[in-house]
Amino acid sequence: MRRVCLGLLLLSLAAGGAEMRSLEVDRVSGRYTLQSEVWFAAGVEAVYAVFLDYDLSTQFSGAIVESRNITAGEDGRPGFYVRNRGCVLFFCKSFERYGHIEHEPYTVIRASIDPETSDFYLSNESWRFRRDGKGTAVTYNLEFEPKFWVPPVIGPYVIKKKMRERGGGAVDRIEAIAQGLQQ
Repeated sequence: MRRVCLGLLLLSLAAGGAEMRSLEVDRVSGRYTLQSEVWFAAGVEAVYAVFLDYDLSTQFSGAIVESRNITAGEDGRPGFYVRNRGCVLFFCKSFERYGHIEHEPYTVIRASIDPETSDFYLSNESWRFRRDGKGTAVTYNLEFEPKFWVPPVIGPYVIKKKMRERGGGAVDRIEAIAQGLQQ
């Protein structure tokens, strides 16, 4: 385990090519939307594999404290579980999402939650992958409506600020993991 951690650390130091190209956050009637585009210095197959494997999420996101793949349900769709922890000013909250995944290899991943077992009324995400020069561009879209209170005036501002502050480290770690998969 120590060697794996050291290897990921060295890869993350060597990676450094990832670039967050855009990030927009909005809130309308209690529903939030987030759109971003990130470029990774890694092949589309490896980047896609990182995003498809929820077991890897805690390795690149500090907001995710627990995550895992869940075996496919009766409908054949694979599932996921994620527990996040986030703070807005002094208000901190853990929240869970259980859901299913649909995907088209190396093109798109879609994740939707089950509102009955999640802390959201709605949470739909998609990642679209495309080759871009010597790397991969990923367009991310998220629409969510939490069952818990988020300060309406400052919510989008704080979410965007945290994504900008912490997102760079996360995209570098995603890139390092993807580059490690290519070797």
